[in-house]
Amino acid sequence: MKRVVVTDYTFPALTQEAAAAEGAGAGFAAHQCRGAGEVAEAVAGADVALVQFAPFGAEAAAAMVPGGTVIRYGVGYDNIDLVAARAAGLRVGYVPDYCADEVADHTAAMGLALLRKLAVMDTSVRAGDWAAVKVARPMKPFSETVFGFFGLGQIGRAVLARLKGFGFRFIAADPGLSATLAAELDVELVGNDVLLATADIVSLHAPATGETTGFFNAAHLARMQPHAMIVNTARGLLIDEGDLAAALRDGVIGGAALDVFRTEPLPADSPLRDAPNLLLTPHAAWYSEAAIGRLQGLVAEDVTRALRGEEPRKPVPL
Repeated sequence: MKRVVVTDYTFPALTQEAAAAEGAGAGFAAHQCRGAGEVAEAVAGADVALVQFAPFGAEAAAAMVPGGTVIRYGVGYDNIDLVAARAAGLRVGYVPDYCADEVADHTAAMGLALLRKLAVMDTSVRAGDWAAVKVARPMKPFSETVFGFFGLGQIGRAVLARLKGFGFRFIAADPGLSATLAAELDVELVGNDVLLATADIVSLHAPATGETTGFFNAAHLARMQPHAMIVNTARGLLIDEGDLAAALRDGVIGGAALDVFRTEPLPADSPLRDAPNLLLTPHAAWYSEAAIGRLQGLVAEDVTRALRGEEPRKPVPL
């Protein structure tokens, strides 16, 4: 009998996934693995592995049935060793499209809240102050604000669409974006240096690669305008968190809003916790009640496909 194994999950139930496995005559087991060793033990002999946050490494890849399938619950797949999966002959899939609207909504909300300094003013009022100009300056009207994108893929474009009516001027740095498409989107295509020097706010929408990991470090933050701000709902690895905290404390940049972090949950000793002008959310941009059901439903579809010997709906290039 074929086997489907869930290595870890944060959902209330796994009804859809279990039904897909049982409908194909496969066994189904769910675990709450934390370390790589636990994952390897759980997926030993499995045909399909469903992985949320647990590390899926070389030992796990070698333990699965050759030609098996690994499906990541989510938009990214940083916790899966793709080299090991390739060596073991596994298929790997993910779900990049289950929460695009939610992430775009969250990103746009964060950006607008930063630009209008809502969190700062809220804190001021609660502290007994009533000094709007003192707290809010400097603040540009949106018609004079340059909104930048570090990467402009599916979610970035959804954010762009949501912000079109506010009168911003839009610029983007994205090596994969053609000049033709940029013109169609009414976005000025620029290099990283121009993005840093020109944008009043930069929204991050790039994957974590060798070139982008840690890109927002002390040197690059220093190239931004003192009032400039950063929104990150993409990957925590894009930002050097210690450098960002220092830049906020020293007034190198004006503010930031983060939903993703290098280590999650955010450690108690993270320098971000004490940084000023910083809005934090607990990796919640993906969330809505509908998104949870959508994610699990799409993963259940991939279970059915895998047990038929088919490719995942959204394969990860290996």
